[in-house]
Amino acid sequence: MSHCIGLLSIASKLNLLVLLLSAVCFCSCLSDRIPEFALTKTEESDLKEDNGKESVAEDDLDPEDLEVFYPTYQWQTVRPGQAVPAGLHVRLNLQTGEREARLPDNKNEKSDMKDQKKRKRLDEMHINSNSYTSQELKEALAKMKGKEKTENTMEQKANLEDVRQRFRPIEELKKEFEELNMKIETDFEVMVKLINKFNSSTSTLDEKVAALYDLEYYVHQVDNAKDFLSLGGLQLVINGLNSTEPVLKEHAAFVLGAALSSNPKVQVEAIEGGALQKLLVILATEQPLAVKKKALFALSSMLRHFPYAQLQFLKLGGLQVLRNLFKEKGMETLYIRVVTLLYDLIVEKMLLEDSENKEDQMEEKVQQYKQVNLVPAVVEQGWCVIISNLLALPEHDTREKVLKTVRILMAACRDGYQGDYALSTMLSMLRTEYEELAAEEQREGDKDGYFKELLSSINTIIQELRSGYL
Repeated sequence: MSHCIGLLSIASKLNLLVLLLSAVCFCSCLSDRIPEFALTKTEESDLKEDNGKESVAEDDLDPEDLEVFYPTYQWQTVRPGQAVPAGLHVRLNLQTGEREARLPDNKNEKSDMKDQKKRKRLDEMHINSNSYTSQELKEALAKMKGKEKTENTMEQKANLEDVRQRFRPIEELKKEFEELNMKIETDFEVMVKLINKFNSSTSTLDEKVAALYDLEYYVHQVDNAKDFLSLGGLQLVINGLNSTEPVLKEHAAFVLGAALSSNPKVQVEAIEGGALQKLLVILATEQPLAVKKKALFALSSMLRHFPYAQLQFLKLGGLQVLRNLFKEKGMETLYIRVVTLLYDLIVEKMLLEDSENKEDQMEEKVQQYKQVNLVPAVVEQGWCVIISNLLALPEHDTREKVLKTVRILMAACRDGYQGDYALSTMLSMLRTEYEELAAEEQREGDKDGYFKELLSSINTIIQELRSGYL
């Protein structure tokens, strides 16, 4: 009996133990399914502190807000369609393949002044997801643009008003010009008036001189000179060379020389109109220096590149007329002009004869130049000595031109130059003078200076003269 009672006691203890174990297991299962029965619970505030900023659920955001990217100091994913403010650090996450952006870290990175100014403007605006929506920002931007447009319009109006005050309308100016009856005249019309004034018997001497002075300006142009010829002005000017008034004669020669320059048609008409004879008469007779200057200018313009005129010049004794100028007192300023003219005429013929251009027209001109025996006439009339004596003049420019002419006449004048003791003495003196000037020039750093060229010309002439004795 006691044995049965002991067995029942043990069985009851075992049942109690099983019941306790079942209760523990049941509580453990409940704690896994229901958070409230868990032994520990992670608070939401702890998550906020760990992340450093309250996270916003994607589903809670307004779809409009997704168009604007709101940066933080943490890297955030930039979704498609979101506008990224300037000045942010942007990178491409190679692991996720997404674009990320964040604000610059001032502790480790220094942004430039431009980024700081932009960030300052953003801070002043206090833009965040809780304050403004995308729509509100768009409206604010529209207002700003409207205000700017208004300011620009006002500024344009102010500028337009300023222009109106400073300048007058073109219509008003046109009207005033019509009231004044102003008319723009062509060169042809102006020359017609000037020719009529010069030819008018009622015009005074001053008016005629003024007309010639203005005509000289217009006839420099080739086309105007041809019009001047067609209007009969050329013959009037040629006739003016016979005037008894020196000032009228001077300006008539000046106009004639301007019209003749590089104008073959006018050259032909002028020589047929008797201009060459009249110019030689002025140079051969007693006239003021100003008149002879202009007459020599007109003669030079007629002779250059016109072999027929050169031939007539030699036939009329033109070289003798020019030679007599060296005997007149007060005509020293004409000496170098005459030498320059002779040099140009000689070189002109030489260049044409050496030209390889064999066209028919050029061949005809070469034949015309062959009839002009200028160099033999120069040697015959004693020009070799006349030209070399000009080396005594003090001007370097004059000496340069004389040396050029002496060199070009060396072949024709060699016999006369070799027996000219005065020329040898002058060349020796000039060589000494220009050796010093060239050395000084070289000390100043100019290795190929002006005086060195003159010295070279002198040495060349001396060598050519010495070679003639060998």
